[in-house]
Amino acid sequence: MNHSKWKKTAGAAGSYLTAVLIGVVVIIPFLWMLSTSLKSKGALMQIPVQWIPEEPTLNSYRTVFSRFPLLKAIGNSFFITVSYTVITILSSSMAAFAITKIRFPFAEGVFKLYLASMMIPTQVTLIPLFVIMNRLGLIDTYPSVILPSVFRAFAVFMLVQQMRSIPDDFMEAARMDGAGILRIYGQIIMPLTGSAVATLTVTTFMESWNDYLWPLLMLSDKNKMTLTLALNSLNGQYGTEYNLLMAGSLISMIPIIVIYACAQKYFKAGLMSGGVKG
Repeated sequence: MNHSKWKKTAGAAGSYLTAVLIGVVVIIPFLWMLSTSLKSKGALMQIPVQWIPEEPTLNSYRTVFSRFPLLKAIGNSFFITVSYTVITILSSSMAAFAITKIRFPFAEGVFKLYLASMMIPTQVTLIPLFVIMNRLGLIDTYPSVILPSVFRAFAVFMLVQQMRSIPDDFMEAARMDGAGILRIYGQIIMPLTGSAVATLTVTTFMESWNDYLWPLLMLSDKNKMTLTLALNSLNGQYGTEYNLLMAGSLISMIPIIVIYACAQKYFKAGLMSGGVKG
């Protein structure tokens, strides 16, 4: 009995120790970024490596804000990311609602086309999208970066799995009370898919906030550049000031950390429901 109890305790301790080691390995790059951002330019290449700077300084953060309009870039990124996320949630939830609850003709066929489009690499669609935006006269405008959010196959797939688990009895009861289709969508179905919507919001926000290639193709005006484009300008032709780059990168992480901290309790539930229900 004691042997079995000892074995169980040792197993639990081993699991916790493994989790702690993995956590330390994962957090090392973040600590290195923080340490580098607090160093002066001359202290970057010192041997042995200084994990804790002898003379920490905030000059890197001051320089980042003074070298180019970083606040403007943050505002651009925030506007584009919020718009992108909101449009993604609205368009994908409406599509999922139509497929699962309205059940229009060939709904399953349309859903299969959505799934098939997930197999197409994003890089393949860049040239057609660029041509479309160019013919619409949207190059170097915010809508050119935001409009691709109207069609997000993965978002539709995720919400379809969640909405299929909602019994149709809720809709029937709402109809008997005189609710219209939009009211059913907004006040019945959407609240019941809260965990999936929260998860999709976090992942979409992170994807749009960190996106580099598409804004690079669409935006050439420095006043409209996003934060990722601004950080890329810190890479010089003959060298890179890593302390400035790490300072800017840490600043760019703040919104993602805040969003995830606010929605983390829904994150796991949403991923599990989207992955196992169908």
